[in-house]
Amino acid sequence: MKANVTGRITANNLEGSDRSSSMGSLAALTFLFFIWGFITCLNDILIPHLKAVFTLNYTQVMLVQFCFFTAYFVVSIPSGYLVEKIGYKGGIMAGLFIAGMGCLLFYPSAGRLSYALFLVAFFVLASGITLLQVAANPYVTVLGKPETAASRLTMTQAFNSLGTTIAPYFGALFILSAAVKTADEKKLLNTSELSAYQAAEAAAVQNPYLLLAAVLFFIAVIFALLTLPEINATEQPATSAGKSYNTEEHRSAWSYKHLILGALGIFVYVGGEVAIGSFLINFLGEPAIAGLEKQEAGKYVSFYWGGAMVGRFAGAVIMQKVPPSKVLTFNAVAAVLLVLIAIISSGQISMWAILCVGLFNSIMFPTIFSLAINGLGKHTGQGSGILCAAIVGGAIIPVVQGLFADRIGIQQAFFIPVLCYLYIAYYGWRGYKFSVSTGTNCS
Repeated sequence: MKANVTGRITANNLEGSDRSSSMGSLAALTFLFFIWGFITCLNDILIPHLKAVFTLNYTQVMLVQFCFFTAYFVVSIPSGYLVEKIGYKGGIMAGLFIAGMGCLLFYPSAGRLSYALFLVAFFVLASGITLLQVAANPYVTVLGKPETAASRLTMTQAFNSLGTTIAPYFGALFILSAAVKTADEKKLLNTSELSAYQAAEAAAVQNPYLLLAAVLFFIAVIFALLTLPEINATEQPATSAGKSYNTEEHRSAWSYKHLILGALGIFVYVGGEVAIGSFLINFLGEPAIAGLEKQEAGKYVSFYWGGAMVGRFAGAVIMQKVPPSKVLTFNAVAAVLLVLIAIISSGQISMWAILCVGLFNSIMFPTIFSLAINGLGKHTGQGSGILCAAIVGGAIIPVVQGLFADRIGIQQAFFIPVLCYLYIAYYGWRGYKFSVSTGTNCS
């Protein structure tokens, strides 16, 4: 192993004990991916709950996702600079602490039955998760060979999907367990009955998030005690398809076209995925689709995220043999067809078509991320911040779909994700190719 003067090591030089240390680090990061996947997916359960409790329309309740994913836009780029200052490990610990504080804010939000305070809590929680993503995603890509970065990130994202698969079932049992009363039903309650009802509704949210806060703080302590290899991403050579490039002539990551197109890909992917997940419970409750009660529909959301988990485990293996760009294009086209079937059909066909989209969502985020960050060299940290900022698509696209759902119906509004997947198919076909603002194509 070749160490540099600062005592840091580069991923290309990991050997022997350092390689074993990297495997241990990868295992710890994998558990981290699981936790934030679990927390993020609980939004899909809270949305129908808050919609009923506060008597909101689709546009209003999608402010949950707006506040949550706006944090990525606001916090990502500053997080990239912070990680450069305090390192990957410091960034992960800070992210866990902030996310834990966000979970604690759910206690007063539910206690006061304040929707505005709920939105603040979502923003703080997402700010912590944003910092975690900015630190952890590029860390995974450099903990091994560059040519297997997409496969490696897909594998860790598979455990993220394990969290998103378990979360809906967990949330349905504890948060959607009690039927929410309508405004007219609440008027029939006397003062003591209304207080008891409100306390029960608050506890349904408070207790799960107090537990999550404790888990996040505990994991932060574990990471403080772990010895992680310190990888200096700024010293990584810029490579693409086996070639090396001089990044000195490029002043920032913004000069790489494939990164910018990839950021747009992340924007529409997260937006489309979150929009589908956010509307699933209400969609499955439609009489023409499945007519399910909220708690039962919440359990079916696990199939959507479970498909993503299965697809990521499979994708990690497939992309060892098949170019990631081709797998991305295939999955995007399949997702387009499935959403279209969900729009034009009804009953079980429509229901299972939309649930199966999760299987093809599986490899999209890690593949777009690894293709977009490819070849950035010393600009990798900045590039990661740009890509994570693009997760703001999860704030904007669900609100847009909510506007259409209020006007043309929830089923027809799914044309929005169709447009998202069409762009992703383009990125996997051509947009991913290594290029810079001068028009040079180095693929």
